Amino acid sequence: MDLNGLKYTKTHEWLRVEGQLGIVGITQHAQEEISDVVFVELPKVGKMVSQGEETAVVESVKAAFSIYAPISGTITTVNESLSKDPGLINRSPLEQGWIYKIELRDPAEAKALMDAPAYEAWAKGNKH
Repeated sequence: MDLNGLKYTKTHEWLRVEGQLGIVGITQHAQEEISDVVFVELPKVGKMVSQGEETAVVESVKAAFSIYAPISGTITTVNESLSKDPGLINRSPLEQGWIYKIELRDPAEAKALMDAPAYEAWAKGNKH
């Protein structure tokens, strides 16, 4: 996957925009912090969300972590593979471990998100 095309949030979600659709997952940094993912509560298809709204929950052996919408829109697809194999988030957070797809309400919102170099610099300075 081309990491240069991804946008990032300060809550460690990534967004890849493909036309009017966005694909959402959590970052490599986030999956390392979360550790072993054991369950993913996926959002409901058809749900309308606003940027920054909680959309999903990822549970690990440590705790539960909220996943937030990096952009406003309507959930169109969820990654059902995570129901059977939540560890995909650990093994492939930027590819097979995506969480959901969203139809973008306002693609301009993506401009406010960080690019890969900005996110990496921010994440190094903000260890949790």
